[in-house]
Amino acid sequence: MSLHSTLDPKAFGRVAVLFGGKSAEREVSLKSGNAVLSALQAGGVDAFGIDVGDDFLPRLAREKIDRAFIVLHGRGGEDGSMQGLLECAGIPYTGSGILASALAMDKLRTKQVWHSLGLPTPRHAVLTSQADCEAAATELGFPLIVKPAHEGSSIGMAKVDSVEALIAAWQDAARYDSQVLVEQWIAGPEYTIAVLRGQVLPPIGLGTPHTFYDYDAKYLADDTQYRIPCGLSAEKEAELKELTARACEAVGTQGWARADVMQDASGQFWLLEVNTVPGMTDHSLVPMAARAAGLDFQQLVLAILADSVEARG
Repeated sequence: MSLHSTLDPKAFGRVAVLFGGKSAEREVSLKSGNAVLSALQAGGVDAFGIDVGDDFLPRLAREKIDRAFIVLHGRGGEDGSMQGLLECAGIPYTGSGILASALAMDKLRTKQVWHSLGLPTPRHAVLTSQADCEAAATELGFPLIVKPAHEGSSIGMAKVDSVEALIAAWQDAARYDSQVLVEQWIAGPEYTIAVLRGQVLPPIGLGTPHTFYDYDAKYLADDTQYRIPCGLSAEKEAELKELTARACEAVGTQGWARADVMQDASGQFWLLEVNTVPGMTDHSLVPMAARAAGLDFQQLVLAILADSVEARG
């Protein structure tokens, strides 16, 4: 399938860009949504924005919506619930379907699926108590990274080097999510790889003086480094792209997605997670990868929207 949309912008009908919402990633979603809305309108699409709040259901019933462009990050928009609502309403939408959205939002179950298929992902444990923290420290060793199982944008994440720090990080992450994941720390470069319309885009190598690619490095810092080309040999880059394709296929993503992968000192790649509604801000990675593949931001959003027509129209 071509990366470019060949459809007349008017063919999309009236498009609602859904952004904002109530998740911990609301501020990022507002930035992403406004960027997408501006690009669609500049491209000749009859698009309007909806900040998804308590009045969303009556507004959905009231507005004429031919299709929806989902730019809601996190719970309530990226976890299958909005996808299910739109399917019940008979409104085509961008991105992955109900199952893939729900699965990718759950870092633990995503890892379990990858494990079952023999795909490499760091060893992990689930934390629900102080005793779990002590057991995980014994089983996995240090350093470790703690993550809420259902949040994105690195919210609630922390690297830890002791049992005391692990317990504190678990307690902090538990403020965001009842399920907290801890996994082995992989020391080495991080890569993020976007998939668009069934094609894997050029990988991006990430560099940051922060301990890891955290919320500040993603959205606020000016010292984060993005490498395209990513710096890998042609053989290793092909391996990384193939692994990404397999990881996304295992989850069942559609339309567009972005995978995050670490590489250890021996050159082995390790899958971290898949995002089914990646960021679309000025710091975001999918637009960067699309540019390297020859698509500007407007062409990218039109391609994502076109997939909603072809997949579910």
